[in-house]
Amino acid sequence: MKVQKMLTSGALCLGTLLFAAPAFAQTGTGAMGSGNGTTTAPTPATSGTMGSKGSMGMGSTAATAPAAGGPSDAQIAAIVVAANTVDINAAKMAKSHTKNKAVKEFASTMIRDHEGNNKAAKALVTKLHVTPEENDTSKSLTDGGKENMAALKKMKGAGFDKAYVEHEVAYHQQVVDAINNTLIPNAKNADLKALLVQTGPVIQAHLEHAKHLQTEMGTGGSGE
Repeated sequence: MKVQKMLTSGALCLGTLLFAAPAFAQTGTGAMGSGNGTTTAPTPATSGTMGSKGSMGMGSTAATAPAAGGPSDAQIAAIVVAANTVDINAAKMAKSHTKNKAVKEFASTMIRDHEGNNKAAKALVTKLHVTPEENDTSKSLTDGGKENMAALKKMKGAGFDKAYVEHEVAYHQQVVDAINNTLIPNAKNADLKALLVQTGPVIQAHLEHAKHLQTEMGTGGSGE
């Protein structure tokens, strides 16, 4: 049941996002660029970006909860940074631990896509002199990622592969839901909203890739 416990922890990390109301106060204006990312999912690859390390306004470096009614643009940026980083870290661990070729290739795809987009977004953020605003949701994502990696460190072989892949399926589903149901509706800056709209299909492709891998491995998502 260790796998199920990990999945539950990952799902709770995005809980506040999925139930946030659509209205919020805009913290500033600006632009957020993106880089093109690719995926080798079994379904047709979708070009897009996973924005990170940027915001639509000058954000405070102090950790704060999302504004009443929903996250601000600066807070959304921090949430995206955290979501990216969590998946990169898990993928790096998987790539170094697994002996399964398919799992290793999937992990490499996650690293390439997320790091590539992070790098492009970071360059733009530096140019704009804007700072993501840490908040309860971004901190929760980071903490959940650490818990997942701590659990994975105790596993090896097929058990490790199963836990990693099942968590990736659950995690990407949560991110897709958060992007569509909360982040896009709450984003005020046109460039940020466009970035999120562009990011959605990329994360969806990652989800389909993880599900395909899960089926190939015969894990069935039981979490047992």
